Amino acid sequence: MILVGARTDTANTLQTFKAVADNAFTRSILKALSKNCVKDNGNRLEVALELYVGIRNDACVSCRLSRTVLSPILKFACRGFGISEQEMKAKFQDVHWRRALVSVIKGIAWFGVRRPYVPAAPFQVVWNITDACNLNCLHCYESAGAKGQDELTTDEAIRGIDILADEGVLILAFSGGEPTIRPDILQLVKHASDRGLFTAVATNAVTFALRKRVKEFKIAGLKFAQVSLDGLNPRTHDSFRGVPGAFAKTVQGIKNCVAEGLFVEIATTATRYNISEVSGLIDFAAELGVDWFMLYNFIPTGRGADIADADLSPDEREDVLRLCWNRMKAAGVDVLSTAPQYARIVQEIEASAPFINNCETDAAGAQGTERATVMPTHFYNPRLSGQLRQLADFVGGCGAGGFYICVEPNGDIYPCVFFPHEATMKVGNLLKDDFEQIWRHSKLFWEIRDKDNLRENCGSCKHRYTCGGCRARAYSYFKDVLAPDPGCVRNKDAWQRIQLNVKARK
Repeated sequence: MILVGARTDTANTLQTFKAVADNAFTRSILKALSKNCVKDNGNRLEVALELYVGIRNDACVSCRLSRTVLSPILKFACRGFGISEQEMKAKFQDVHWRRALVSVIKGIAWFGVRRPYVPAAPFQVVWNITDACNLNCLHCYESAGAKGQDELTTDEAIRGIDILADEGVLILAFSGGEPTIRPDILQLVKHASDRGLFTAVATNAVTFALRKRVKEFKIAGLKFAQVSLDGLNPRTHDSFRGVPGAFAKTVQGIKNCVAEGLFVEIATTATRYNISEVSGLIDFAAELGVDWFMLYNFIPTGRGADIADADLSPDEREDVLRLCWNRMKAAGVDVLSTAPQYARIVQEIEASAPFINNCETDAAGAQGTERATVMPTHFYNPRLSGQLRQLADFVGGCGAGGFYICVEPNGDIYPCVFFPHEATMKVGNLLKDDFEQIWRHSKLFWEIRDKDNLRENCGSCKHRYTCGGCRARAYSYFKDVLAPDPGCVRNKDAWQRIQLNVKARK
């Protein structure tokens, strides 16, 4: 069979690429290429990529040599991943894609080829830039309300942005609290954008009900707006948010963001209070013209700990995630979820769906095409066809401490925004500690990254690389980052233990 041969060839190519890239000699070369160049004012790899794709015509001898060394590696990768060199060059005209590739290559140099993959810096940093908020949400992980006494000043925040940019972070999302009410937020957004970071905000969009405000953010360089909407019924949303009339302002804010051409995502935290409205919310998201609908996992932390009984059971979570995937196909909006189980569920649904591969023909005799494997992540839903399926284990799963991290208003660093502010969960401070050393050597980060060390039933699950369970949920319930995620149907025993403890306390 042609298809089987192609798959075998691809698997062999990828294994060869791993063998070539994941050895001491190659990694020593990549480490040398990853250093900064004073003459060309940039990372040698990034300068080499600019030469490779044709957006830079000249560079110092060392950077030109880096391009010579990098070129055959990239060509080999093109063959392994089934894309043309022209396609790769076109993709890397975008500065954010070039920065991503630099992070990937440096990650190989530092850590080798791991499952899941660990880049040289987090792809995304969510910075809770302030604790001040204009709402009073029941499920707020930050317990936000009043401005914190130790929040970084403007100059300190700018210095923090420079650190993240210099370390190769790709995406900086300002969150809170409510980031749009921090007085200097436009200055911070502009500085982040000017430093080449893809800049986003996670907002309740109340201030964005004024279109003029959205325009100001867009001019400053904002690219992405994640807007929280917790109910299709205004009463549902407002009861979550603690302020009457919030729904109307939030929806108007969403409309304004769409009208201004931002990439817009509606984010809904799934609980028993609003699970019946999820399907309608997906349709509403499509009607509003947003790009993504994100179903957030409920984590009983912050004020959310007070409504832990609103958490979904494993069966309820399974059902709503299946609904999300099936509704996406009809609604016309991409549906994502922070629940890692979404990846397993989508793979199971797609694997059971009938399809015609490129070795067969349909009843009319037309040749079909092989169906792609969808690999949901927190960032997007890549469709990995043919040879790219081999990448699934490298890009999926809970990304806490591996693909993204959280920075608090005072600069403290945690694996994820949903981790409680406990001393054992803090890994350092953005301004007081060496960021690169934290990323490369944090014991907590490496505990979370190694999916083979997870406790049962997550540890032996064949989906541990593409799912691995939510580590914040595991810690919130069991005070153990390696514990099973009780939100999965394969961990019903863990969920039942929690319910027994709840009944005992009552």
